[in-house]
Amino acid sequence: MKKERRKQITLVCNIAFACYIAVLIYFVLLSERYGRLTPYDTYQVNLKLFREIKRFIHYHRQIGFEGVVTNLIGNIFAFSPIGFFVPIIYKKWEKFEWIHCIVVTFLLSLIIETTQLILKIGVFDVDDLLLNTLGGLIGYIFFILVRKIVRQFWKKQENQERSH
Repeated sequence: MKKERRKQITLVCNIAFACYIAVLIYFVLLSERYGRLTPYDTYQVNLKLFREIKRFIHYHRQIGFEGVVTNLIGNIFAFSPIGFFVPIIYKKWEKFEWIHCIVVTFLLSLIIETTQLILKIGVFDVDDLLLNTLGGLIGYIFFILVRKIVRQFWKKQENQERSH
């Protein structure tokens, strides 16, 4: 792929990633819909892995479909753009691997969970760390698939240009 095209793609991805981060911060720290404007009186913490996941599955009827999907599926897919965008934005993206994706996604999730804890506007939840990190990995897998498709497309384009 030509350098100019790569620069354009990186710029578009930088802008999209910045917008994504702004929306993510809004929903996890500021959204009235998710009770972020009313702080708790005490710190809310879950340090037992799978506790909240099991609770949401066990009490799915009482919690409701939207609550279960928002917590379980939402935590996964809310962080999948990280796994997709970060390898593109990273200057040496050819060297970006799945383990980097896990570390970056986990650290960003940890920052958000810690901020929620400090501000008392959410629960510091290890299950969220797990689901968010899984989401980043899913986004990275999607990145790998898209990269493969794009490379095949550009290779085909170059071959067609050479033949003309």
